[in-house]
Amino acid sequence: MTISTLRSHDELKAIAEAGAAELAWDASAEEVIAWVVRNFETGASAVACSMADAVLPALVADQLPGVDVLFLDTGYHFPETYATRDEVAENLRVNIVDVLPRNTVAQQDSLLGKNLYASDPAQCCALRKVEPLSRSLSGYELWFTGVRRDEAPTRTNTPLVVWDEKNGLVKVNPVATWTYEELLSYSDDNLLPVNPLLSQGYPSIGCAPCTNKVAPGADPRSGRWAGTSKTECGLHV
Repeated sequence: MTISTLRSHDELKAIAEAGAAELAWDASAEEVIAWVVRNFETGASAVACSMADAVLPALVADQLPGVDVLFLDTGYHFPETYATRDEVAENLRVNIVDVLPRNTVAQQDSLLGKNLYASDPAQCCALRKVEPLSRSLSGYELWFTGVRRDEAPTRTNTPLVVWDEKNGLVKVNPVATWTYEELLSYSDDNLLPVNPLLSQGYPSIGCAPCTNKVAPGADPRSGRWAGTSKTECGLHV
């Protein structure tokens, strides 16, 4: 569900700047989401969720029941990820929206060659993640992400609220201050759906062909695009 009339980019950018100034660098997730509730209409926000866990959708749904949860269905996900999506849809007060690329995997193979993720992973991510998400976000004023500062050096300075110039809306990262351990603890304490791959050596879960297990103590995202220089899919850069 989206709203019929979106505010201008200038208005939304000003709201984002005000929110960044109002909220402390270490404000709680609940405080950040409460700020969104005060400043945005029902239906103006969406949650992006990779279905590694359900913490972010659960936190947002506590204050915004029925919120749209965008799942980027790349066609390359692990079976466990699809199962987690279905469990989230069944058990949380959210509306799952499957965000699809313009072409199926078979169509992409025909147009650009088989296994584009191996020959040009950046282009594959652009076609199957970045463009579909950008297209979907055009109907909202704000999106929530689960980006955390402890995930990688590139994310250390992740703000809680920021203007997303690339997509033209406000970006909110309520769990930016959380650690991986806090995420798992919250899931356990609240009996939330969790992708079983998390406990099988996959602390960061993406598409199956581009996600490997991670050695104990290694960078949680080192299993993503292992053996290449690629560290981000392009959604958060």
